[in-house]
Amino acid sequence: MPTTRERIHNHVTEHPGVHFNEIGRALDIATGQTQYHLRRLLNDETIDSQSIVGRTHYYPAGFDPWEQRALALLRRETAREILLTLLESGTQSAPTLTDEIGIARSTLSWHLSNLSDAGLIETETIDGEVRVTPNRPERLADLARTVSPSLSGRLVDRFERLVDDALVG
Repeated sequence: MPTTRERIHNHVTEHPGVHFNEIGRALDIATGQTQYHLRRLLNDETIDSQSIVGRTHYYPAGFDPWEQRALALLRRETAREILLTLLESGTQSAPTLTDEIGIARSTLSWHLSNLSDAGLIETETIDGEVRVTPNRPERLADLARTVSPSLSGRLVDRFERLVDDALVG
């Protein structure tokens, strides 16, 4: 039977980009235990971590930094929806994305800023209109097929949309 540390290492290897809370929930491990073993794995350099938009995500050692950011953001429902829309249609205007996805302009702006900072998209303003293009679309599509948002991530995104609708509506 694998040790707790081996279970955590295996989970991170099988689910690159997993964040702290998901590890504890998936493996049914107490918060303190999860922290302790993650710290040991990080010190042993068998896993890496990266803080992305307020969450620490974990990866097998040596994972490409761009792919780390892509996987982390693809695990978030709204960011994923934006990226999948762009992968399907190519370059889009921000207003078109807002309408297609059904989110407030401020929410789209926040996500576009995060996606741009992560190097996953490029934005360009043409005649006063923001145009959004995905970077490395083939690789993004491959990564999107390997992950999906967690239940807790989906609930947070849906709450965010509900609040936006209440503020805008």
